[in-house]
Amino acid sequence: MTLNKLTQICVYADDILVTARNFPALEALCAVISREAGRVGQVINPDMTKYVKFSASPSRSSVKRATIHGVTYEGAVEFIYLGTLISNDIIVEKELQIRILAGYRTYFAAISFFRSQLLSRATKSMLYKAPIRPVVSYGAEAWTLKE
Repeated sequence: MTLNKLTQICVYADDILVTARNFPALEALCAVISREAGRVGQVINPDMTKYVKFSASPSRSSVKRATIHGVTYEGAVEFIYLGTLISNDIIVEKELQIRILAGYRTYFAAISFFRSQLLSRATKSMLYKAPIRPVVSYGAEAWTLKE
């Protein structure tokens, strides 16, 4: 099966994110992934696999579980993929809060450097730009902002 406008696969190490525009396309794609994983001795762990349904209508986005080829996957409202919160309500505010809190944690981990009299303002600025700003802005290119 070739990928088309109905399906997409994002792979990083042992994390795979599969998206499909409809359930039959998802079933077909999962069959291909399961078959190819089996060829190299891998299996999909249903306990580590989640199913999220996205829709503009809140009544259509709720899901308890999904059964694909006899395997039942637990439904989820949100999950974290590669450090980014993915939520079925498609609201970015939760992700922004997580990013800001991560920036605060990074700042407070290095607060002794920022309070140091031995470091120049330029060095402190570099400390902000190198570890703190990327933590806060990670994934920002995918955020959909309304205002």
